Amino acid sequence: MHTNLCEMSTKEKVQNPDKEPKLDAENQTSETAQNTDKESVEKQEELSTEEQLQARIAELEEELKAEKDQKLRLYADFENHRKRTAKERVELFGSANQELMSALLPIIDDFKRGLENLKDEESKEGVALISNKFENILKQKGLKPMESTIGKDFDVDTMEAITRIPAPSEDLKGKVVDEIEQGFHLGNKILRYARVVVGE
Repeated sequence: MHTNLCEMSTKEKVQNPDKEPKLDAENQTSETAQNTDKESVEKQEELSTEEQLQARIAELEEELKAEKDQKLRLYADFENHRKRTAKERVELFGSANQELMSALLPIIDDFKRGLENLKDEESKEGVALISNKFENILKQKGLKPMESTIGKDFDVDTMEAITRIPAPSEDLKGKVVDEIEQGFHLGNKILRYARVVVGE
């Protein structure tokens, strides 16, 4: 019986010589299709992974940009605060200095009046030394006396008219006839306007 089966198998092979290669070709086609599908899936996975990486990179770049913007704003705010604080400090010192200088101006006026009324030369010399020393110290702190205004045209930017009187002469009309109080600058600002009498 075994011999008959072998003979039948041999006969089938003889009768269908192309059947076995056909099966091999079908198997190869199937394998090729599977490999193609597998490669396609792998490529899709690779593309998907690459897209995810690109999206993550874009997200991190946005976060970095936002952090940089925030730090720049903070730095700008800090610089503005520092400059504002420095300016306020300077203004505070200037204001305090201005108040002190304004309070000391009447003392300078008193020294001048005292010197004009002193008759004793020795006393006058001693008071003049003290007055000059006092004025020099104030000059070192930025206080500068204005030039004498007598005989000059009245200037509203630097002078304050206390009163107006008939001009003693024609050439003194509209000009300063007398200076009641001397004017002073503190730095580039006018600390006190010169108080004058104007002829008309």
